[in-house]
Amino acid sequence: MDANIQKNDEFAKLSTWDRVSYGFGDFAQNLVFGTVGGFLLFYLTNINGISAGVGATIFLVVRWINVIWDPWVGTVVDKAKITKNGKYRPFLVNFGIPLVILAALLFLPVAKVLGAGTMATTIYATLSYMATALVYSFVNIPYGSLNASLTRDEIEIGKLTSTRMMLANIGNLFVYTLFPLFVQLASPNAKMTDTGLFGLKLKLGNYAAPSAAGAWFKVYGIYMILGAVLLFLTYRNTKERVLASEEATDQVKYTDLFAELKRNKALQILGLFFLVGFTLMFFGNTVWPYFMQYNFGVEGGKSALMASIGLIGSIPGIFLVVIWPKLRATLGKKGFFYTFLGIFVIGQLLLFAWTKSPSSDWLGFTGRFFQQWGLTSATGFMWALVPEVVSNGEYISGKRVAGIINAIMGLFFKIGLALGGIIPGYLLQFMHFKSGALTQSAAAQTGIEWSMIWLPTIMAFIAMFVISRYPLSDAYVDKMNHTLKEKNS
Repeated sequence: MDANIQKNDEFAKLSTWDRVSYGFGDFAQNLVFGTVGGFLLFYLTNINGISAGVGATIFLVVRWINVIWDPWVGTVVDKAKITKNGKYRPFLVNFGIPLVILAALLFLPVAKVLGAGTMATTIYATLSYMATALVYSFVNIPYGSLNASLTRDEIEIGKLTSTRMMLANIGNLFVYTLFPLFVQLASPNAKMTDTGLFGLKLKLGNYAAPSAAGAWFKVYGIYMILGAVLLFLTYRNTKERVLASEEATDQVKYTDLFAELKRNKALQILGLFFLVGFTLMFFGNTVWPYFMQYNFGVEGGKSALMASIGLIGSIPGIFLVVIWPKLRATLGKKGFFYTFLGIFVIGQLLLFAWTKSPSSDWLGFTGRFFQQWGLTSATGFMWALVPEVVSNGEYISGKRVAGIINAIMGLFFKIGLALGGIIPGYLLQFMHFKSGALTQSAAAQTGIEWSMIWLPTIMAFIAMFVISRYPLSDAYVDKMNHTLKEKNS
């Protein structure tokens, strides 16, 4: 048996390199879809001249296709045979290369040739996003399944989640802080601008102008090269240990999706939690460039603060994740989520206060810190619950359908990502947002405020209620895993 498949060591202790190697995959995928979730709508409206409503419709169409596509991909992944390179790992390379190429083409400056806001540009945006999303499923779903195959040990899974989220949030730093800064550095007509980074001044162009299209493509292209390297490192250095038998693999079928959803209550609750959690996350990510540009960028000249505020916001997701296991042990699973969703709400209120007192930059820095600390902790640690939900399905039915369950979780994640772009897009359209305009009407500003502050805050309270219904206690999970270990020995 290949060194990367150690099936019998189901309660393996993971080394630091094991955890980091797996976390490189989160880093890579955030470079791909974090940037898409955070900036694609902004790019389509301001650079390609597509209306916010049309951009939201593109997201909607592709996500409806994913509803059918992802469960099928999960079935394909579960039915995959164990090869000398593993069961899940080969997908990361075989589909990772096409993924980064297609993703780079999302920001190809086609509007210069096809025309801003034209039907041809809209069709290109739709097809390129659809192709990227469909191939992404063949990376994201096996990657999630690989997580459940590394070990059954709950303590190790907690450590793994902390490490992978640290790497994921380094990816977020590259996306939400550095990406717009790099694009501004590469944009034409640059002028010396205070970045807010400890007095640092750089020559920055206007990344919201159509003339910056080439800069977007160049920077994102470099990001995709880095993403390909990181996916290869995950493929090369991870080890699969907890796998279904060949007999169980042959019995997997598409309809297991519906059976699993019906009998696995933990899956139902966690799926709904994913949906609400990631919708509120991508609401803020989608609207953040608009929030900064139209509250502080035009008249206040503070849009360059995106880099410095983003840097402050990235601190908890990178440096404070090490305390997650201890907080989880102290607060419990549910208490952990209640605490950090509450911290997120505090951050939201501080950001709102900043819009009423724009000169008080400390409100922006503090608000973004608390907002991101709460958000990255709540939406990051929820991934630690997926392996136990997979095992719960195996415990109930005897089938370990990690691919299908991760397809379901990935589907809820992607629907949340899409809703985070769709709803703000339609809301901005309804509130008469003008694509490419230097200033916006009071109605459009209200749409930005509701999308950035109030709707995510409401969803945070809904998320608290949903996770309160989660049924798997620590004692139950421990008993379940040891029973499964004895059964598979």
